[in-house]
Amino acid sequence: GTLQEITREMNYSETTFILSEEERDGGYDVRIFTPGGEVPFAGHPTLGTAYVIQNEILSEPVERLVLNLKAGRIPVTFGEVLWMRQLPPTFGRSLDPALLARVLGLEDGDLDDRHPVQEVSTGLPAIIVPLKSLDALKRCRVDRDLYRETAGAGSNLYVFCPESHEDGPGDVSARMFADDLGVPEDPATGSAAGCLAGYLVEHSYFGSGPVEVRVEQGYEIQRPSLLYLQAEREGDEINVSVGGKVQMVARGELV
Repeated sequence: GTLQEITREMNYSETTFILSEEERDGGYDVRIFTPGGEVPFAGHPTLGTAYVIQNEILSEPVERLVLNLKAGRIPVTFGEVLWMRQLPPTFGRSLDPALLARVLGLEDGDLDDRHPVQEVSTGLPAIIVPLKSLDALKRCRVDRDLYRETAGAGSNLYVFCPESHEDGPGDVSARMFADDLGVPEDPATGSAAGCLAGYLVEHSYFGSGPVEVRVEQGYEIQRPSLLYLQAEREGDEINVSVGGKVQMVARGELV
């Protein structure tokens, strides 16, 4: 359809469409597309869209607003960092670490065998792969055909390690591969970062208790980003929030 054609023309990782300038059911209806198709949820488009609503549509600033996405209602809170509360993570299948090492062009020993390779979702599933080192993260070269054979078409791959880049501000470094969405490598992925936050709590990666970390992403494609994660267990659920800073870089119109 027209929205998909516009998205392909923009050729960004994601393009969002605000369907109404007025609230409906307490939120703003928004659809999100990648060059490969529509997705129910994505993190950075959520923050960017909330920023545009706040600064371009509303006559008075608000402290908080809600986006009605296909995945559900996502609240965004404004401040120096914009925060979105994601849906509680669900934990799916585990995959064979040795197979994922082959998919990534790595040795078995590059993966952190203390923690599983697991599919996690807060609205858009991602397969979380724990690596031991930044060196291993940098060496990742995805075998696309083997990956589809191993994980299935449409699976998104999020690899991370507990190191920052040289002089980087983060606690964790990550890379995101989403070839089937038309995004060979994404510079910043709020949805997958939310999955990671839930994973870190679920598997007590940094020990028991809440998680508060900063994630560096995009360095390997010269588009560095910084994401802020908060997660903690409350009863049977894990509460996940992902934050980032938004900068207006361009304005235009389609005629």
